[in-house]
Amino acid sequence: MKKLLTVALVAGSLFFAGNAATAQSKIGYVNSNQIVDLMPETKVVQKQIQDYQKTFVDQLTSLNNELQANAQAYDTKKATMTDAARTAKESELQDQNKRLQDFQTTARQKVDDKTKELSNPLFTKMRTAIQAVAKEKGYGYVIDTSQTELLVSPETDNLFAAVKAKLGLK
Repeated sequence: MKKLLTVALVAGSLFFAGNAATAQSKIGYVNSNQIVDLMPETKVVQKQIQDYQKTFVDQLTSLNNELQANAQAYDTKKATMTDAARTAKESELQDQNKRLQDFQTTARQKVDDKTKELSNPLFTKMRTAIQAVAKEKGYGYVIDTSQTELLVSPETDNLFAAVKAKLGLK
């Protein structure tokens, strides 16, 4: 009987301890994309990225125009070319097309790298504000609704307004 009472007490203690631990974990949510979009630094970063991207677009346009001109010249002259000259010109056009595609791939990677480089401080600032608000309000977990769709969520756990205020955004 004594063992049964001890087991019942331990089980009851674990049950109540489990409920107390569950009650302490609050879950909040925020849409990080909306926060970043409201930050004034976002417009500056977007402008810098657009300017950087434009340099590659201009070069790509120039390379593409050159390739098109060479292809048109080849089309008009290929009937009068020898087989060796035609093969050489086709090979040259293929090489030029490959250089264009390689440049396009490299440009895309450079723009992506620059975007990450310029955006990281914004995301760090936003995450710091979210962490501070979560700590102030006693939230153990914060879900980013721009990454996950919440099917049911109480408005009281939406930290958007608090994070926005923490960052001084209107």
